[in-house]
Amino acid sequence: MILSISGVVLFGIIVFLFFRKDGLKPMHAVVCALFGFYLAGSAIAPSIQAGSDSVANLLGGIAL
Repeated sequence: MILSISGVVLFGIIVFLFFRKDGLKPMHAVVCALFGFYLAGSAIAPSIQAGSDSVANLLGGIAL
């Protein structure tokens, strides 16, 4: 668990730095995908899922 949390933090910082720079290159996209995989295995994954479901429902309600 400690390894996945540190992986999430590491890849989160790297992704943030990539977005602060000029563009997202193919290698940057690979790092973003790795960040997603580590994040999905972390303890905060259910909270992120609930938040994204809530936003999707909100946007779905606005679009109709």
